[in-house]
Amino acid sequence: MTEHKKVYGIGAEFSSPAELMHAAEKVRDAGFKRWDVHSPFPIHGMDRAMGLGKSWLSAVVFVGGLTGFLTGVFLQFIPSTFIYPMIVHGKPTGFMTVPAFLPIMFELTILLSAFACVGGLCVFTQLPKWYHPVFNWERFTRVTDDGYFLVIEARDPKFSETKTRQFLTELGGAHITLVHD
Repeated sequence: MTEHKKVYGIGAEFSSPAELMHAAEKVRDAGFKRWDVHSPFPIHGMDRAMGLGKSWLSAVVFVGGLTGFLTGVFLQFIPSTFIYPMIVHGKPTGFMTVPAFLPIMFELTILLSAFACVGGLCVFTQLPKWYHPVFNWERFTRVTDDGYFLVIEARDPKFSETKTRQFLTELGGAHITLVHD
């Protein structure tokens, strides 16, 4: 009795970054939504070829930095202005003490920005991910050396096993393989 495995998608291998870029543009223009490219290094312009927008990571880092800054402000101004307003050696209290508080505000801004950046990056890239279905594809081991791959997922609304295979063949893909989960 044969074991039936769930289909993850169809993958194709391309011989160069330029071919992969051209294929990505054609897949984008064909209206596919659930697909990805894999290469041993970042390819300049691939985000535009895939139709990807600006990342939201900068907004997450900004919110983290703003949180750190406001935390520094409140942790210093509230005690020194309202809870324990104490004049020591003629130093002023209230808003006039800002220069003394700047290092703490700066450090907390940088610290929470860095934490937000690492946390947001892990969430957006779904890390750590110890398993991915494309790891089952034998030729995919070349992706770290000299392989350029494009995988269209089966959950894409336009996915059809035969039509997608034919489409990837027309794009010049080699070793077109059905990738199982």
